[in-house]
Amino acid sequence: MILFLLFPFITSCNIACGFHGGDPTHMENTIKNALKYNVQIGAHPSYPDQAGFGRRKMKLEATELKAMLKFQITTLTSMTDSLGGKVSYVKPHGALYNTAADNKEEATVIVEAIKEIGDELALLGMAGSEMEAVAQNQGVPFFAEAFADRKYNSRGRLLSRDLPDSVIEEPNEAVAQVISLVLDQQVHSDQGTNVAVNAHSICVHGDNAQALIILQAIDQALQERKILKKAFS
Repeated sequence: MILFLLFPFITSCNIACGFHGGDPTHMENTIKNALKYNVQIGAHPSYPDQAGFGRRKMKLEATELKAMLKFQITTLTSMTDSLGGKVSYVKPHGALYNTAADNKEEATVIVEAIKEIGDELALLGMAGSEMEAVAQNQGVPFFAEAFADRKYNSRGRLLSRDLPDSVIEEPNEAVAQVISLVLDQQVHSDQGTNVAVNAHSICVHGDNAQALIILQAIDQALQERKILKKAFS
């Protein structure tokens, strides 16, 4: 699927910065399309794991992880600046995102990296996570995120991709989860319970094989309910 087809249906995009995906040409083309469609731009840094697409947990020293994060974020911000745009936020990718949701040390490294780059960047992260707590404690703007195309456990965390059916590819199922998040601020967990999730932004993964169809279905469902879709910052 050509990812640029997604732009008319999104308000923000997380751009890989080279360590799990992306290269200079694709990064620049993605920035240009974001600017063309007036889509908010976020840096999407990760562990250095291209082979595993950033979805394998890695143990790095705090100083090493911070340097890698700053390298990725500033690369994207510089490229975006050169094209007349700006990066508004940072969203960690994959295993880094999931680890920092419950690991205060890694959440702190992410927040400190953002603070050392500048005062204009916000952090987008899992609702109710350590990232949220650390960002609020250190004065970094935080926006809570939920997911349209991933299933949740009873703790309000994402089911591991190693488990069957952890990724939602059926458009109607994704729509139902989005409507529940928007109207009721909750999701239905794999244990059959309703879990509170208060989010500012809802993610659809670009590598989901049904991403375009899911986005189109969500767009239609929101329009039918007269729910306005806009960027979170």
